[in-house]
Amino acid sequence: MKITLIAGSNRTNAASTQLLRYVETLLKARGLQTNFLDLRQLTLPLYSPDSEELHPNARLVAESVADSDGLVLATPEYHGSVSGALKNALDYINAGQVAGKPVLSVSAAGGPVGVSSLGHLQAIVRNLHGINCPEWISAGYGTNGFGPDGAPLDEGLRSRIEGAVANFAELVQKLKATAATAN
Repeated sequence: MKITLIAGSNRTNAASTQLLRYVETLLKARGLQTNFLDLRQLTLPLYSPDSEELHPNARLVAESVADSDGLVLATPEYHGSVSGALKNALDYINAGQVAGKPVLSVSAAGGPVGVSSLGHLQAIVRNLHGINCPEWISAGYGTNGFGPDGAPLDEGLRSRIEGAVANFAELVQKLKATAATAN
């Protein structure tokens, strides 16, 4: 199973990107193949529906999403919503590339929790016909410290992440098996 992870921050050492890296280690430990796209390093031009040809980085994002069995999207919470970098990347993706795929949403906020950004991210996923994982991951101020191994220092957060990743991996597996038997 292939999972595409998209880090939607353009900040150095962003908590949302660190969370996503930890999620990636948990997915790999479960034997899943991952493709990590860091939008801080993979810059994209502003999306325009008038563009006739996709920028190579936009094509890489779209192809990675299309080739995956599931997605994990991470965003910092800016003004109660997703980052502009992540929203711009998602604008390059069409519903045919996401339809029927499970999506786990991840957020880090400077305040207590990043629930507003997660709600907005899940609305975007629904509009792309993806399947929102029933759980999400949110780290707020005070829980967004990380150890040298990349694991969150907050034990409660670490436990919630491990549970969400286990449920996400199970959902991906079930949906892939269902699709295989339908074909």
